[in-house]
Amino acid sequence: MEIGIQDAVGDLGAVGIALVAVVIGLLVHWVSWRIAIRLVGRTTSRLDEYIVRRTLNPMRLLVVLTSILLSTLFMGAEAADLARRAVIFIGIIGLGWLLVSLTLVGEDMARDRFPEEVDDLEARQLRTQLAVLQRFGSIIIWLVAVAIALLTIPGVQPLAASMLAGAGVIGIVLGVAAGPLIGNLIAGIQIAFTQPIKIGDVVVIDGEWGHIGEITAAYVVVNIWDKRRLIVPLSKIVNEPVENWTRHTKELLGTVKLYLDHRAPIDEIRAEYKRILDASGMWDGEAWSVLVTGSDDRTITVRAVYSAPDSSVSWDLQCLVREKLISFLQQHHPEALPVAREIHQDA
Repeated sequence: MEIGIQDAVGDLGAVGIALVAVVIGLLVHWVSWRIAIRLVGRTTSRLDEYIVRRTLNPMRLLVVLTSILLSTLFMGAEAADLARRAVIFIGIIGLGWLLVSLTLVGEDMARDRFPEEVDDLEARQLRTQLAVLQRFGSIIIWLVAVAIALLTIPGVQPLAASMLAGAGVIGIVLGVAAGPLIGNLIAGIQIAFTQPIKIGDVVVIDGEWGHIGEITAAYVVVNIWDKRRLIVPLSKIVNEPVENWTRHTKELLGTVKLYLDHRAPIDEIRAEYKRILDASGMWDGEAWSVLVTGSDDRTITVRAVYSAPDSSVSWDLQCLVREKLISFLQQHHPEALPVAREIHQDA
């Protein structure tokens, strides 16, 4: 009975020591963080500021764990051993958290150098590579951290070893056939380096027109023009055709097709079309043409081509040209609009 009471008292004492250590650790971290904020505020570089802010929470955890580890010097043997095991396990996870936080610093620096308002090819390429690689790297870091932490627990070493093997390159390659998740991870690496799409690209996927808004480790988010969001697995981007309007440049050639009667005055339509482009304020002046590209027994196909600085302007200009040309024909050449002909013969 006396031994049980002594054990209980010892456990309560160990818990009390651990709680005091937690408070001391939080206080030490708060003071250190305030000093770090003041120091980085005096420098011209943003890198140290990003590091301090991104690592705030994982560093708080690691400082508290260090304080608890030091407090085990004042605990009993059994309580100290248990506390050390817990600190080591959580500390390994905390180190993984710290590394993942540091990977976000690269994204911060890229966003600082190439803000989202800067919509050029180099900026979109870099933002895409960093976003995909950061997410993929985070998954690998978490896998390795959890596996190493599990190695500290007796009896689960085989599970931890399997996780470490799965985190390796060979394990990933062999695991492609194991499920869509690994396949998407491999596709993410391929997208990061070959870049068939980039953040901000204008694409058409499954008949939907929109912008690439986000690339995660498993899927792509396409922002549709009507504010819907299309979620597309990375493997689909790699293995199926995707219409990319802005892979190398934002400039586009747009077309408007009109199906007109054979009596349509092509020269007058061509002159009116040029006038519409000049007055629109959206045409970039690079290219234009009006051609008859087809005919059948009922109509002719008139194709009007124009150049535009980007996809949004191209869409607006396409609608404007179609509206203005139809209005012009209705007012001045109604005979050019398609008609249904019937021939009656006497018996």
